[in-house]
Amino acid sequence: MTTDDGPGPTLTTGGRDSELERRLTEELVAFNTAATGAADRGAFSVKADDEAGELVGGLSAWTWGGLCGIELLWVREGSRQDGWGSRILRAAEDEARRRGCDRVVVSSFTFQAPGFYERHGYAETGRTLGIPGGHADVHLFKRLTGEP
Repeated sequence: MTTDDGPGPTLTTGGRDSELERRLTEELVAFNTAATGAADRGAFSVKADDEAGELVGGLSAWTWGGLCGIELLWVREGSRQDGWGSRILRAAEDEARRRGCDRVVVSSFTFQAPGFYERHGYAETGRTLGIPGGHADVHLFKRLTGEP
């Protein structure tokens, strides 16, 4: 949908725009680097496949300024009790250390896995209320110290 309020910029609302996301990322990284002096280290992933090449689970994250942000971590239902979540998380923390990070942040809905992160040394730093079904988004933090 395009809104034209006369002369000047035009607002457009629509579906996901990968080119817009690329440009916004580029502009914000440049702004953040100029403001802080911290260079962007970029995104990374951890992936676990079974013997048949099927996805067991994985994680996506980013690093910047000594901070690692975990965006997504998922393990297929039949493998959740086999320790894959812990292995994937440890591999991500190791990669974050390798990239010079000394802390990690993540959020997890109350119906997902905040307890999993707490068992791995993460501490709750806050909650965003109002998630459907009476749930909350739990924000967690962990300081990475020493060797894994």
